[in-house]
Amino acid sequence: MASDSSFDVVSKVDSQEVSNALNQASKEIAQRYDFKGVGAEIDFSGEKILMKANSEERVNAVLDVFQSKLVKRNISLKSLDAGEPFASGKEYRIEATIKEGIAQDVAKKINKLIRDEAPKGVKSVIQGDELRVSSKSRDDLQATMSLLRDFEEVDLQFVNLR
Repeated sequence: MASDSSFDVVSKVDSQEVSNALNQASKEIAQRYDFKGVGAEIDFSGEKILMKANSEERVNAVLDVFQSKLVKRNISLKSLDAGEPFASGKEYRIEATIKEGIAQDVAKKINKLIRDEAPKGVKSVIQGDELRVSSKSRDDLQATMSLLRDFEEVDLQFVNLR
């Protein structure tokens, strides 16, 4: 009797790479001529990343610089949850967070996608903030992986292929 093969679907971000991208963006903002005198800065406080500038266009430019640094460090922009610019006193701010783990409602969508479109012998189980996908056939698991690579809502990684 063949044993089941399985893999886990997770959504994780390397926090050291995020920190490096944040430091690079901060240095670039401090040095660039178009950010001189506009109060542009980017800070990391606990869970939130806070971007500030004196106009809506400048704070969006700060966000753009940070996004480019994330992309250069191979961090998907699906993991960045940035809000809309809002006025706070004389400056504009954007608050952003880095999403980790798969939320329950998104996990249910992934589960339904696997049930509906993956090969017949594939089963998936939600385990906290990740999913375990199992099947008797490794080829079916490979087909399921390629199906999940096109999933748009979160950045997915596949670990523990056994």
